[in-house]
Amino acid sequence: MTEPDHHLDALLPAEMAEKAEQVGVRKARMDAPRLFALAVLAGAFIALGGAFSTTAMAGSTLPYGITRLVGGVVFSLGLILVIVGGAELFTGNTLIVMAWAGRKVRTVEVLRNWTIVYLGNFVGAVGTAALVFLSGQYRMGNGVAGASALAIADIKCGLEFMPAVALGVLCNALVCLAVWMSFGARSVADKVLVIVPPIAGFVALGFEHSVANMYFVPLALMVQHLAPPEFWMSAGKTGGDYPHLNWLAFFTNNLLPVTLGNILGGSVLVGTMYWFIYLRGRKPDKQP
Repeated sequence: MTEPDHHLDALLPAEMAEKAEQVGVRKARMDAPRLFALAVLAGAFIALGGAFSTTAMAGSTLPYGITRLVGGVVFSLGLILVIVGGAELFTGNTLIVMAWAGRKVRTVEVLRNWTIVYLGNFVGAVGTAALVFLSGQYRMGNGVAGASALAIADIKCGLEFMPAVALGVLCNALVCLAVWMSFGARSVADKVLVIVPPIAGFVALGFEHSVANMYFVPLALMVQHLAPPEFWMSAGKTGGDYPHLNWLAFFTNNLLPVTLGNILGGSVLVGTMYWFIYLRGRKPDKQP
């Protein structure tokens, strides 16, 4: 009998922790222009997942839970593109704390990565929102697609601070678990299979993802302020039907608390926990 080929087996969790640490070091020391460009791509990828999800749920007559599940499954397109296609996503990069906790990278390197990637994600997501608006996609289905985008964004802008933080924590725990499991994958198919359930879960449960919201809310604001009268007539709505939707509410009620929650969920609940379990106690490398 021949010996099984263990190279085809998924990595075990302890090996995944070592890989996550190595990936964190590479990310933290990537040159700024490449890092920013990859972050713009990630923002665009997540935005495309958001556009897919909004359209899939628009006008649905299915039960609430089933509609949310459908939206979550198709939204996973965004993280699949990030992981398989290669891009830098702020929420996933909170796992760099595993390399930081092991003293492989400095605090300033972690903050540098997060800042550049966050800004790049914002540019990519808002840029994609502008393209979606200019394409007129929001007018499809007699305005149902745009009305769905407006309703989603209005709810997000109406969140209270602490619930938004908690929703961000729960969201990025699931997102980072998807990224974590992808470290153990040996093939593209493996990566896709482990990404879909956690991402579908966070969307179905209504948790909050900062980068996705960089697409959802700006698109809705563009529709609210720039859509022609024909759209409002076909959708049977007016701009006043969305009282929470404005730029100030976006930043203070959603983006700020959700970002804080995403950092806590990814860095503490996933990154720090797995570092504590598998990497704690090892002798750190000397800093260059």
